[in-house]
Amino acid sequence: MKFTHEWIEKNPWLLIGLVLVVVSFGGLVEIVPLFFQKSTTEPVAGLKPYSPLRLAGRDIYIREGCYNCHSQMIRPFRAETERYGHYSVAGEFVYDRPFQWGSKRTGPDLARVGGRYSDEWHRTHLDNPRDVVPESNMPGYPWLAKTKLVPAEIVPKMRALQFMNVPYTDQEIKDAPAQLEDKTEQDALVAYLQGLGTQIKTRN
Repeated sequence: MKFTHEWIEKNPWLLIGLVLVVVSFGGLVEIVPLFFQKSTTEPVAGLKPYSPLRLAGRDIYIREGCYNCHSQMIRPFRAETERYGHYSVAGEFVYDRPFQWGSKRTGPDLARVGGRYSDEWHRTHLDNPRDVVPESNMPGYPWLAKTKLVPAEIVPKMRALQFMNVPYTDQEIKDAPAQLEDKTEQDALVAYLQGLGTQIKTRN
């Protein structure tokens, strides 16, 4: 046994191969069962796929790098639930691809920000954050209010999500561009933020 172990350690390619086998097996043991647990694969009550406007807003959220400073995952600790609200559960994120959990909190967690502030507050905050939060170090995004959405761009996005089992109907996809007519990127981002975490809120 000692000879075998020493022999493995002296053969780097064999050692690398065996480590990869062990890590792969361990990963499969941890990950595969999650696909069969209803708590991680079924949406919470009332959860629906993103509307076209919110889906466009989510893409803007990702494009502008908001996830670099804001997480969207409340951990089940008293200090977090008292500040942000009910802890996050897997069923809230089944339609998120990719999910926006994150771990960086230069700014506050946004998992339960939906409905906490008015649309007008969000618009002012996006234009110049210090108008509503004087100590904020968040940059402003005034161009979002001047940039119109391109309605046709939503169709391939929804088609791709439909292929990944997000339950959009063909009619919903067909009707989606009309819902984005004359909407700005700011409209879309505000709509996205206003929907975050609201399913759990309504259940409590």
